Amino acid sequence: MTYALSPALQSAVYAELVADPGLTSILGTDIYDALPPGVLPSIYALIGPETVRDRSDMTGRGADHDFTVSIVTDGAGFATAKAAAGAVSDALNGADLGLSRGRLVGLRFVKATAARRGTGEQRQITLTFRARVEDS
Repeated sequence: MTYALSPALQSAVYAELVADPGLTSILGTDIYDALPPGVLPSIYALIGPETVRDRSDMTGRGADHDFTVSIVTDGAGFATAKAAAGAVSDALNGADLGLSRGRLVGLRFVKATAARRGTGEQRQITLTFRARVEDS
């Protein structure tokens, strides 16, 4: 197993999201892999946690990365958050990301959850994706 491809995968996911016109039309540049200090925007995307499982075999090292992208908003209702989540799904599901190390074998949508956070004034949609990567 190798976890060494995780930074390359995260960078490629981030690059894909910030370059997607459907997503940036909703979020602008408010797409993060770490929350910035200060006041947060009304709606933003956050690349979140990942779980990695070994998928190495006799031909080489590989892994499945299950990672999340969350849409968080303090706007009323889920409509805008769902539109942003749909844009994330469109951008990433089946995307052919170029990695700075290794190669992406495949990327697919796994699941999503939508919920109110805290006192119910914030809404969050968390999408989970699975990326299969191989070290080259």
